[in-house]
Amino acid sequence: MTLKNGTSDSRKEWFVVGDYKKVPNEVGGMNTALPEEVPSRMKELLKEYNGKKEKTFEDILDFHVRFERIHPFQDGNGRVGRLILFKECLKYNIVPFIIDDQLKMFYYRGLKEWDYERGYLMDTCLSAQDKYKAYLDYFRIAYENNKSN
Repeated sequence: MTLKNGTSDSRKEWFVVGDYKKVPNEVGGMNTALPEEVPSRMKELLKEYNGKKEKTFEDILDFHVRFERIHPFQDGNGRVGRLILFKECLKYNIVPFIIDDQLKMFYYRGLKEWDYERGYLMDTCLSAQDKYKAYLDYFRIAYENNKSN
């Protein structure tokens, strides 16, 4: 909510800051959930994800893909989704990562192909994780090597 508060978007009647979308949107050329589907789809996603006791790297990525496909907010879904990804990695002692501009197109391909080939997104995120590990190594911050996959 803070990210969009006071912006020109926040003054648009159809643009609800901090609430679910009112107008259909898309991500990377893919259709997303219709506004009327968002509450039930989010509830289902959260129930399923929170029902898992231990979350693996793949579970976290699957949640992210499904969140992005719902695209619950009018704007900022990618940023919010990637922040959740980062937070969940930290929560489950998995080295986090940041999708930078060099990986963005591979990331979008991975989102699109997830149902058919999970390797695209997994490899993209593992590559981003390797870059993050290099920073951790440089600053001598310890991490567990075996928790990523």
